[in-house]
Amino acid sequence: MKIYQDDFLCIHCDKQITAQSFMGTSHRNHCPYCLWSKHVDSKKPGDRESACQAAMEPIGLTCKHERENKYSKQKQGELMIVHRCLQCGKININRIAGDDSENELLTLLQKKSLSIETVNTLQHNAIDMLGSESEQEVRKQLFGVTKN
Repeated sequence: MKIYQDDFLCIHCDKQITAQSFMGTSHRNHCPYCLWSKHVDSKKPGDRESACQAAMEPIGLTCKHERENKYSKQKQGELMIVHRCLQCGKININRIAGDDSENELLTLLQKKSLSIETVNTLQHNAIDMLGSESEQEVRKQLFGVTKN
């Protein structure tokens, strides 16, 4: 495997991760195996300006809201991973990549107990977490088919 300048070891599972653009993401900072991330971005994806540098736990999935045009209703867009920094509590949303573990993504749909502070932050940022009731839609986005 070719080593790229921004390649990294996963902060959680210690696997070597390539930072090469891969199917859906050009600013990779999460592990495709365990989905954990590192708090590297500050204001926007890819800026790599965060001083925190702590582990970010994947806490769930959400969908990016998109509009067809400025007059249409919002529609559900692509799947996104919700990460929470274990040190400072910041919530980041990351695009999934084509090589992310489907099993780990599906595991994120199971209800986890979140702190009141995290729930408040999610609500403040208008982040709607997907739950087990969204499994068919998530499977459709991941695999193109639904489970019978």
